[in-house]
Amino acid sequence: MSVASTGFPLLTVTAALPAVGAVATAAVPAARRTAAKWLALLFSLATLVLAAVVLVRFDPGGARYQLTESHAWIADFGVRYELGVDGIGAVMIGLTALLIPFVIGAGWHDADSGDGAERTTSRWRPTQGFFALILAVEAMVLISFAATDVFLFYIFFEAMLIPMYFLIGGFGDRAHAAGEEEGAKQRSYAAVKFLLYNLAGGLIMLAAVIGLYVVSADQLGEGTFSLQKLLEARAGGDLTMSATTERLLFLGFFFAFAVKAPLWPLHTWLPNAMGESTAPIAVLITAIVDKVGTFAMLRFCLGLFPGASDWATPVVLALALVSILYGALLAVGQRDIKRLIAYASISHFGFIILGIFAMTSQGQGGATLYMVFHGISTAALMLVAGFLISRRGSRLIADYGGVQKVAPVLAGTFLVGGLATLSLPGLAPFVSEFLVLVGTFSRYPVAGIVATAGIILAALYVLLLYQRTMTGPVLKPEIERMPDLKVREMAVVAPLIALLLFLGLFPKSLTQIVDPAVEHTMSDVRKTDPKPDHRVADHRTSYKPAENGGGDHE
Repeated sequence: MSVASTGFPLLTVTAALPAVGAVATAAVPAARRTAAKWLALLFSLATLVLAAVVLVRFDPGGARYQLTESHAWIADFGVRYELGVDGIGAVMIGLTALLIPFVIGAGWHDADSGDGAERTTSRWRPTQGFFALILAVEAMVLISFAATDVFLFYIFFEAMLIPMYFLIGGFGDRAHAAGEEEGAKQRSYAAVKFLLYNLAGGLIMLAAVIGLYVVSADQLGEGTFSLQKLLEARAGGDLTMSATTERLLFLGFFFAFAVKAPLWPLHTWLPNAMGESTAPIAVLITAIVDKVGTFAMLRFCLGLFPGASDWATPVVLALALVSILYGALLAVGQRDIKRLIAYASISHFGFIILGIFAMTSQGQGGATLYMVFHGISTAALMLVAGFLISRRGSRLIADYGGVQKVAPVLAGTFLVGGLATLSLPGLAPFVSEFLVLVGTFSRYPVAGIVATAGIILAALYVLLLYQRTMTGPVLKPEIERMPDLKVREMAVVAPLIALLLFLGLFPKSLTQIVDPAVEHTMSDVRKTDPKPDHRVADHRTSYKPAENGGGDHE
């Protein structure tokens, strides 16, 4: 296993910076909440700069894992503090660091109370807590994308649930049709459901992590959680597992990742969590946190358990197809804007998982790009939807209509975000969805054909949403004086739309980073891309001369 280390702990510093920012933001005095906002934004921008350095320092033609760090931690149990990134991890770190400043900017007033004046006497600091929790989530996600010790990954995979629980339950959406009291109950229910589902998945994964350690100790003479050592031992034949053992361990890992992703039928926590969260926190959930699940399928499930991954592929593909169609169909029938986007995301995650388990380089490359592009497009659509909801005070689609007449910029950006969500050619998600479908069709043509129905349904729910909210001959009284996007809101949305356009036209800027990592993953599962079956009739061999040697043919 080739690795490239560096003397400077760049990955540690990149992940530690938002953690320090979380502590610093939480410590800002109660009366200085505006200062707390700017401090959180400053730390997120500094983290983005370091993430950009990670991408620049990463050499696509170099070692598989780069910028590696390895230090003894819990030596008696074989646990080490090991970090390293391949191309997939590097772009996911970039996505996380990119989106957090937009989450902070969009949520600038989400934790404010009262009339917005600075509170000089109260010791309660909801604003500080809100932004500190966002930075804490960022730090844990960044470590998860860089961890190459299985146990280290597990710790942060689970730890991120704590700040997310408080963000959903304590800082949820106030635009609830049933009133504040009922809204508080719904937020609490959503937060608890999110926590219980993910904790259940994590506990099953913990049993599998321990099982993996026991197997390594039995066969290698020394238990280890090091991903690099485990992959080397698997490739060299020093670490072998019976089919039953490998399948059980695979299921333990996969179950936790399928809950986080989320994959049908383990998805039911997501619509509640996104619906009851503010729009920025909904982006944090589906564009950042949930990506840890699909990323981990590539890094751990396929790498450590190739035989079991191949064994489970038919079932996983079937579940992914159900997710695609089920999520899209429920999105069509939604009355709540944010729940519609949540079900659309379930459909999109089905495409990602379909690409991963298609076991082709196009499918897995497309799945990785899908993670990135879905994060950007969903952020654009959800944040604009959040700006819309904050103006009207309602999440119900029926409470809108004709918005484009009074707020054309808001309507225009909403349309671009929606078109990106349905993967319109020219926008970034089209490239990734096309690769996923091509990669799937080349090995599993029936699955590829079924998945294309998700494209049609996506066009239906996006265009219906736009028609019902933004168009129409009659303006409701509550819409007549709706303001258009403000400068801060444009500063949040415009860069995301620009990225969707740029990456749609120039996806090679990411594919050249991702492709080598995909090749390594394909090697782990011992798969090669299917070769086209070209059967061309050779008329020269089909001609049989007459037995009498005559030339009675023409």
